[in-house]
Amino acid sequence: MKILVCISNVPDTTSKINFTNDGSQFDTNGVQFVINPNDEFGLTRAVWFKEQQAASVTVASVGLVDSEATLRKALAIGADDAIRINATPTDGMFVAKQLAEVIKNGDYDLIIAGKESLDYNGGMVPGMISALLGYNFVNSCVDLKIEANNATIQREIDGGKETLSASLPLVIGGQKGLVEEKDLRIPNMRGIMQARTKVITVIEPTNNETATQAVMFEKPAAKSTVKLVSADNLDELVNLLHNEAKVI
Repeated sequence: MKILVCISNVPDTTSKINFTNDGSQFDTNGVQFVINPNDEFGLTRAVWFKEQQAASVTVASVGLVDSEATLRKALAIGADDAIRINATPTDGMFVAKQLAEVIKNGDYDLIIAGKESLDYNGGMVPGMISALLGYNFVNSCVDLKIEANNATIQREIDGGKETLSASLPLVIGGQKGLVEEKDLRIPNMRGIMQARTKVITVIEPTNNETATQAVMFEKPAAKSTVKLVSADNLDELVNLLHNEAKVI
């Protein structure tokens, strides 16, 4: 079984986020980038398939040369090889088209992507890949088993979980539950040393057309100051809740 894991290079949640060019561009200065958490759950599951069912695992990402550190971490975790599409990931459709071309040329059986990336939370890429290729697709996956050419998938739905079956080739959008956080793989020294010598295949994008353009980013409004009301002044408390907070 050939598995492709789609990797997104996203800012660490501890990074301070700023924007430049009148709020239209993300400022990467001083920002630490990591593997998108939803993708890391999928990568760990793929490595499990490698160990248990002799699957081959390739990771692929759309990004410039500064994203290679993230791909090397994926190699250190256990991926066999890595592909970088040499382009800025401008929007979901552009990323999906580039990854779909890699998948089509590589003849992969199972494509694992995170259900959404931590930075833009678009939640579009896995579904777009499946639509472009005509593959089966299941989103919000929390469990996955493969036997021969058939998959049993459990996905999270409102109020519970749903179990589905599908045939390969298959695209899934994974999340926490596909593996638990305690089971995420941490690169060991041997994996890190091996990853340093592995070649990252760099390919050029099939085209540079983008369907959307970021007009402006805006940070959440700062929290207002807290007003303290004496426990003895219930009339003032009711007035503030009614006229300012408008919750009663």
